[in-house]
Amino acid sequence: MPSVDPYDVIVAGAGNAALCAAINAHHQGARVLVLEKAPEEEKGGNSYFTAGGFRFTHNGLDDVCQDVMPDLSDAEREQMILPTHDRQFFYDTLMKVTRHQADEELAWILIDESRDAMAWLRENGVRFIPMYGRQSYEVDGKQHFYGGVNIEAVGGGAGLVTFLLERAAKLGIEIRYQTGATKLIQDQDYKISGVTVRGPEGYEDIPCRSVVLACGGFESNPEMRVRYLGPGWDLCRVRGTRHNTGDGINMALAIGAQSFGNWSGCHSVGWDISAPPYGDRWILDNFQKHSYPLGIMVNTDGDRFVDEGEDYRNLTYVRFGKAIMAQPHRTAVQIFDQKTVHRLRDEYRIREVTKVEADTIEELAEGLDINPGKLRATIDAYNAACGADADYNPAILDGVTTSGLSPNKTNWALPIDKPPYVAYVTTTGITFTFGGVKINDKNEVQDITDRTIPGLYAAGELVGGLFYENYPGGTGLMSGAVFGQRAGKFAADYARTRN
Repeated sequence: MPSVDPYDVIVAGAGNAALCAAINAHHQGARVLVLEKAPEEEKGGNSYFTAGGFRFTHNGLDDVCQDVMPDLSDAEREQMILPTHDRQFFYDTLMKVTRHQADEELAWILIDESRDAMAWLRENGVRFIPMYGRQSYEVDGKQHFYGGVNIEAVGGGAGLVTFLLERAAKLGIEIRYQTGATKLIQDQDYKISGVTVRGPEGYEDIPCRSVVLACGGFESNPEMRVRYLGPGWDLCRVRGTRHNTGDGINMALAIGAQSFGNWSGCHSVGWDISAPPYGDRWILDNFQKHSYPLGIMVNTDGDRFVDEGEDYRNLTYVRFGKAIMAQPHRTAVQIFDQKTVHRLRDEYRIREVTKVEADTIEELAEGLDINPGKLRATIDAYNAACGADADYNPAILDGVTTSGLSPNKTNWALPIDKPPYVAYVTTTGITFTFGGVKINDKNEVQDITDRTIPGLYAAGELVGGLFYENYPGGTGLMSGAVFGQRAGKFAADYARTRN
């Protein structure tokens, strides 16, 4: 390698986790280089395409307003009901949805450092607001927040990335676009000593003292999706960047890193069937369709196939995204009537939506190319199974259920009987993959014998072990921020020992 002064820390990636790592490494006095495979006009990684929501521990509105949302006015605070989200509730939620498969050590790090990480983000220029349009319902004149992920970055994921990039620029952190890491370079004693990159002018070896891998999972790699997620997954839509093709994971595995986590699992959602193959930087996450708890979902045969009211949508949408992949033509139709249409999330009101509206169920079925008799029978059976709705409350698990169906709808079960009827056609959109590399409590990547690979750290999507089969909404960005900040700190600390 050329004899030039090495960087202290090279960060592969430029999304939420990577930028948190770069900024915190800089705070520790490190000389940092950020490598971004995408061109500058496609910056931000998957984080850019998210809603920007965070799940973190807090003791309610007064706590959150101290240093996460200090700009919230007294009038706004008066109109909000924000439940507490303590560490035990966070832990129980994560373990519930992952069926107690989440790694305990990683889980507690995420939970116990989430509150401080939010304050750190605010200190570094990220501004937050309540998620009014997506995570609250008006009940008795006040906005009741639900589901545990209630705070978002101003401007969503795009806003989050913009805030972090502005902070990195202000600090003078160097970012090289169109320059992707392709290989990790080691000395004879296994220590990381550099990175091979592919840039506009060709290949280059860049020396460094440590590396943070934070360049995403393999969700944008059709071959890897089929290999690990299964047949048919090459045909799903990708919600975010086209550049997350598993490069960081493969580089680490190539030098003996230990694979870890749920390699056959992923974060996926109901996604408008007319959405493009990869994320749209204008529409962003508005192709998602997450108000299904207010209605029913059927496949193209006219059959229901999930319990739409099983739990808060934050705890079911990932599993239901996978369930859609198993349906005929990888398609699901969400159906609502006029009792609930006004409660649908903002994403249902965009121009780019696949929607059918009709005055009768038969006409709706014809517009959806579903057998009218079959859809009528499904909805009649559902309506007949609905009970009294006096306790209906979309902001809580209200227990308004059906009886005698398979599957029943456990909560929010209102008959679909007030026309006109409205249907939205969805497929599956993949967000990120759950499998990755193993890290220890210092974010150091572990090899297949559980030894640390000296100088190699990881954060974000490519860390395995947190999410299995399902995912509680808002923990992806939170995990990226927590483990990104940690990786930056520990990488900078390590780099000082090699000076």
